[in-house]
Amino acid sequence: MSTGTGPGPLPIRETVAPATTTPRRTRTTRTTPYLHYVAGKLAGALVSLLAVLITGFFLFRLIPGDPVRTMTGGRPVSAEQLAAYRREFGLDLPLWQQFTDYCGKALTGDLGTSYQFRTPVLDKITEALPNTLLLTGTAFVLYTALGLTLGTRSAWRHGRLGDRLHTGLALTLYSVPSFWLGLLLVIVFSVGAGPVPGLFPTGGMEDAGTEGFAHVVDVAHHLVLPVLTLVAVEYGQTLLVTRSALLDEMGSDYLTTARAKGLRDDAVRRRHAVPNALLPTVTLIFVNLGRTVAGVILVETVFSWPGLGGLFYQALSVPDLPLVQGLFLFFASAVIVMNTLADLVYPLLDPRVGR
Repeated sequence: MSTGTGPGPLPIRETVAPATTTPRRTRTTRTTPYLHYVAGKLAGALVSLLAVLITGFFLFRLIPGDPVRTMTGGRPVSAEQLAAYRREFGLDLPLWQQFTDYCGKALTGDLGTSYQFRTPVLDKITEALPNTLLLTGTAFVLYTALGLTLGTRSAWRHGRLGDRLHTGLALTLYSVPSFWLGLLLVIVFSVGAGPVPGLFPTGGMEDAGTEGFAHVVDVAHHLVLPVLTLVAVEYGQTLLVTRSALLDEMGSDYLTTARAKGLRDDAVRRRHAVPNALLPTVTLIFVNLGRTVAGVILVETVFSWPGLGGLFYQALSVPDLPLVQGLFLFFASAVIVMNTLADLVYPLLDPRVGR
């Protein structure tokens, strides 16, 4: 009996399961939540601008007075002449038609023509804007730097004499009306009070006939009192917000860890505490930037500064409806844009925002 040796059993092939790899987060995956966040903020800004556009039209029509009669300066004018003026400025149209014309032109950048100046509103804004930026921009840089510096030092040395003095002075000045402080500075340092002679001009931006470097010095001389008024009133807000935000961070564990590593107190404050306390201060800085563009109506009026604030006050007295509406839209747009920019900067400072 013969036994044949046939082919043996097939060898068992070992199958190795493919290694599972954790999918990497792609750039698109990381940026998608932020893009949604940006889209939501931009949509909110557009809704706010639309609300400002509508509010500005109806709000200033509640102001008592007839702009046509005001423009005639009290001169005797016939009814036919008044009707011609109203037709020229579109005041004879129904309110709904005035509103649709206003919205349609504003969306294309046409803010209308000023009643009293007979020039486009946008030209008047462009003409006065540099003067406002010079005044409020200079004050913004000074009171922001002063508020951040003193607010940081007050928080880090809270409870000491310097902290109590800085906080008390900031609260006092922040509570003072800007126009009242401006008038007080004019009385003391422009008109002169007692032994203090009049050192600065009472108002305006420049004296006639100055040129070159003398003109620069003259403008700086006129700039001192309005800038001092704004800095005195506004620096306290930055100081208090910075101090409060930094005090909230000072008890955190990461600061204790940083000190345990041997870092000096100044390094702990600069590298760790201050950057993490910046969010509320960033909001305030951007809001103040919007106000810088918009100007400060009362201060510019007190010091007869030829900026947007003084122009707005002058337009209200007529009332010059196209100019008032255009300035109101410009002011509100500046604040809305700056607030939106602050929202977009937040995720760069704190990655938890917008995720």
